[in-house]
Amino acid sequence: MSKYAKIQKTIARQQAKIEEGQFYEAHQQLRVLAARYIKAQDWNAAVDLLSRGAGLLLDAGQGASGGDLCIYLMEVYGKAEIKPDGGSRDRLLGLVRKMKRGEPMKRRFVGEMIGWSSKFGDFPAGDPELHHVAGTIFADDHEPYDAEHHLTLGTRDSSSVLANLEYSWYVLTGEPHTAPLFAARAIFPYLLVGNVRAANQCYLLFASQLSSSNPGLAVQEVNSGPITTFSTDKSTSPPQPSTSSKPPNLEFRVHASLPLLNFLGLLLLAVQRGAPELFRTLKTHYKEQLKELDGTWDEALAQVGEMYFGIRIPSQNNPLMDMMGSFLMGGNVPKKQGQQGGRRIEGTSSPAPPSPAID
Repeated sequence: MSKYAKIQKTIARQQAKIEEGQFYEAHQQLRVLAARYIKAQDWNAAVDLLSRGAGLLLDAGQGASGGDLCIYLMEVYGKAEIKPDGGSRDRLLGLVRKMKRGEPMKRRFVGEMIGWSSKFGDFPAGDPELHHVAGTIFADDHEPYDAEHHLTLGTRDSSSVLANLEYSWYVLTGEPHTAPLFAARAIFPYLLVGNVRAANQCYLLFASQLSSSNPGLAVQEVNSGPITTFSTDKSTSPPQPSTSSKPPNLEFRVHASLPLLNFLGLLLLAVQRGAPELFRTLKTHYKEQLKELDGTWDEALAQVGEMYFGIRIPSQNNPLMDMMGSFLMGGNVPKKQGQQGGRRIEGTSSPAPPSPAID
């Protein structure tokens, strides 16, 4: 009997046990058989057996047993030094999709997947496709904090998912003045990992949904060329960017009742220009509104100032903060050829709104 036929026979036998409700017996036998393949370094057979067995248990609603086999599968991925590719990723993503909402093993399994892809793949912070799918799943599960982390390190499609997540979260609060706080939860993380395009897309999507859902909200469309200066007028209106006859045009919406949302939009315009005097003027103009946040944006703004405008952060002689800063600026760019491992990118200092009562 061929090895493939043996595995097929084993899977059929364990499937019958699962259908009869003998979950523990099936789980234990699958582990024992997988261990034999692992001892023989028959990695393909071990992977096939564990992934299919885990899927059967998860389909039967046995999250703990199925999740245990998923973790065992990740051990095999590591021992076999399997590299991330379409097949190895899809196998894992198929399993995580089978895990029910609220399954305790899901977060651990996702963490193991990301760790594996970081070690054996091209991206130091983990494979973007794995991050995107995990973030989307956590968003659907109403786990916003986990979703934010993974979507920030995801693919080009992740920014729209994150913007929609933040806007939906904002709507649940029922407090219009908190809109900038939720928009910032998408914008700052993307800026801090060097993804200006995604940060800008999140701002535009969030602002567009805000305007369409609130027709009474006063909004002024502004299209300008590359910014050179900001007006220092201390009136309640936002500082007006000067224009240039040269393209490209930049879209910006002025929200009269939401000055901090205007600040975020102008910050993105200043980042695209890369002029430190614009950044300083913007912070001065909105000094009073920023002060009302009790410093919750200060660290993120300091990091943005250093990354995009060359404004050095004063040394605080705090090794832990220095280490975190290096992580934040690491991004998730592909490793150089032959490089193993990499710096892990953590979250940002954007303020955390109260956890929504979604469930």
